[in-house]
Amino acid sequence: MIKLNILNMRSFLQTVNECNHPVHMLYPDGRKENINKQYEIQDQLLKKYRENRNCLHLSLDIPSPEDYMSIVSYYTGDC
Repeated sequence: MIKLNILNMRSFLQTVNECNHPVHMLYPDGRKENINKQYEIQDQLLKKYRENRNCLHLSLDIPSPEDYMSIVSYYTGDC
């Protein structure tokens, strides 16, 4: 699990959509939901991001090490 503070949602979602495997968003109640190429969910995240003044805290479970490294590399370069 990784916790991120997203400051550039469009770029983050582009990185997620380039992943080859599921990228699960974790909810406080323990549910998981794949956000990779799930455009309705991504639209909801973008709306929350805008409501939070261009900032959004997310907890992710990224089972694929390759996809995990891709998202971590994006995040460290974007922040």
